[in-house]
Amino acid sequence: MFGIYLKRELGRRKKAALVIALGLALGIALVITVNSVSAGMAQAQDKVLKSLYGLGTDMTVTKAQSAPTSGSSGGPRFNFDAKSSSSTTQSSDRVNTQGGQVLASSLVTKVAAQKGVSDAVGALTLNVTKVDGSFTQGKAQSSTSGSSQQGGPGGGNSGSTAPPQVQGGGASFDVNSYSVAGIDVTDQDLGPLATSKITSGRTFTSAQANSKVAVVSKSYAKEKKYKVGSTFKISGTKFTVIGIATPDSSESTTDVFLPLKQAQTLGDSKNKVTTIYVKATDSKQISTVKSTIQKNISGTTVTTSADLASTVSGSLSTASDLATSVGKWLSIAVLVAAFLVAALLTSSAVSRRVREFGTLKALGWPSRKVTRQVVGESMVNGLIGGGLGIALGLAAAYTVTAISPKLTAQLGSTGGGGQGGGPGGGGPGRQSAASTMEIALSAPVSLTTIALAVGLAVTGGLIAGAMGGWRASRMRPADALRSVS
Repeated sequence: MFGIYLKRELGRRKKAALVIALGLALGIALVITVNSVSAGMAQAQDKVLKSLYGLGTDMTVTKAQSAPTSGSSGGPRFNFDAKSSSSTTQSSDRVNTQGGQVLASSLVTKVAAQKGVSDAVGALTLNVTKVDGSFTQGKAQSSTSGSSQQGGPGGGNSGSTAPPQVQGGGASFDVNSYSVAGIDVTDQDLGPLATSKITSGRTFTSAQANSKVAVVSKSYAKEKKYKVGSTFKISGTKFTVIGIATPDSSESTTDVFLPLKQAQTLGDSKNKVTTIYVKATDSKQISTVKSTIQKNISGTTVTTSADLASTVSGSLSTASDLATSVGKWLSIAVLVAAFLVAALLTSSAVSRRVREFGTLKALGWPSRKVTRQVVGESMVNGLIGGGLGIALGLAAAYTVTAISPKLTAQLGSTGGGGQGGGPGGGGPGRQSAASTMEIALSAPVSLTTIALAVGLAVTGGLIAGAMGGWRASRMRPADALRSVS
């Protein structure tokens, strides 16, 4: 009897049922869209952190920032001597460790031994400033300022230079800088190179721990017209390109990858590293592991991926804030309005059925049976609304993914200060780096979101049914007689 009556009443009131269902559908669709876009924001942020921080890296350990020494010189100096009166061209490389802060390589083993640490690997990040000078006669000297202004990823980093000082002749200079990361070739699953795929050539082997070979980023190789087999020099040392690395997302923040020992030699940092990349045994215990490392290893700064996430800026951060704040409250407001409208429409519909329910009670139907009938109708309306809402939400999420709007993200500095916390200095301390990345936004819809939508549909049906059932339960047989008159 219940099913037959339910089907008949829904068939008679198609328009009213559709209005209620559409109201719920819009609220549910908005919730799905906001949740899926928020999930896409989280994925995009993960891509940024993995690219700049190291795949699988939960935290980095760097040297605690020391106070700057008063009266220190502004920056590196390059000296060139012209040959007699003839024109000559000279070149000089200046190699500096990122931020000038280094740790002993032995600390890598000490960090790896801490409770909760699954793996730890050290890396040395260098900034190489190359100055090419052309002279006609005389003696010239040029100085680059300490705050080198980095250009975009791929090696096109231009340092700001002071005007050359020339005596007895003319001179012109070309200053370029690029980033170099020395990596542990025996453990490449963690650290700077872990976020890139070798698309040409090959990566390092364990036997090349001290070989003069290099892997270069795709963008840097394109700029310098390098290919597998090409050679280049850093401070007079010749390196052979054995592979081209393409980052998993956007541009690489490191231009050249070298075996760690070779980078230590170039940077005059024997048995030193700038960053220790750490992977925890349990991602839920990262804060505990961070506290353990800080407690047991003094003089270091530990930066987690959560710390880095708070420094991500650009349109990605802005859109994420909108999705999590404005989007959340907008979804709540629309849902509350949808539930309220559904309840009011259901109550209004019940009021127009006074004669029907009054007659049923006169025939012996108890109030609970009438209430059950109204709640059943509301539940069906809610489920229909849920189905429509899921369809609309999936369509909206698919549209966002298909359009794939581009978002930019830039990693700022954290309290770690001047040390490089990420590959190529892309971590906490790379204050001058233009490490802006472009991420395509997607809107994945999880089963949890679908389950949430179904739950909201049921909730909306129950609220509307409760309001209508309460109104129907208060009707009396006499109300039906009064409605006839």
